Amino acid sequence: MDRPLRPQINVTENLPNQNAYTLALNGEYKDFAFDEIRALNNKGLWRKILSLPTDAAVDLEIGTGNGVFFAYQASQNSKRGLVGLELKYKPLVQSIRRARKVGCTNAAIARFHAFNLDQLFESQEINNVFIHFPDPWTSPKKPKNRLTNSWFLDMIYDLQKPNSFLNFKTDSLELFDWSLEEIKKTKYEIIFQTYDLHQSEMKTQNFVTGFEKLFTAKGIKTNFVRLYKK
Repeated sequence: MDRPLRPQINVTENLPNQNAYTLALNGEYKDFAFDEIRALNNKGLWRKILSLPTDAAVDLEIGTGNGVFFAYQASQNSKRGLVGLELKYKPLVQSIRRARKVGCTNAAIARFHAFNLDQLFESQEINNVFIHFPDPWTSPKKPKNRLTNSWFLDMIYDLQKPNSFLNFKTDSLELFDWSLEEIKKTKYEIIFQTYDLHQSEMKTQNFVTGFEKLFTAKGIKTNFVRLYKK
């Protein structure tokens, strides 16, 4: 699949009607939450921004939602950095607020479109990547917008350090099967996959997100795959 044109998003400072969340992004949380313009200055500098050693790992969560996993992951891995991406203002601020509330100084977040990830990170700047329950784009069907298309996975691969993994989970069977076909076109190695994460050997390592709880309560299984960059 060819790369589409770079997507454009609204510039926060140009919004005619600011609210508490847009103001917090460039106000209260400006030192560790970055809008789509300021984030561009961080390329190659994330470890410095997070006050981490130059050899520290920096992981990435694409689509933090309200930040429950984001805060958990940062709090459980204090020697690793964690950068989150989120487009919607309210969950973005909720995410960084949760992380800071539990004392995480190793986390930062950016309002940035994932398809422009190469503008945000240098080659081999990041380590592990988490993509949890993204929009499946099943109605209308727009596969080019899916985060697990082959060209985007190849981009992530190039931005990751060797010996890193990518975790992807979704409740959408259609998206999962489609993603597995796309993964075959990439350089990643699949080291684990399941159509029922909660009944797999990986279940003890899984943090159950809010989406997961809702889906599980309805009897919907969680599909999961871990990809590996040698």
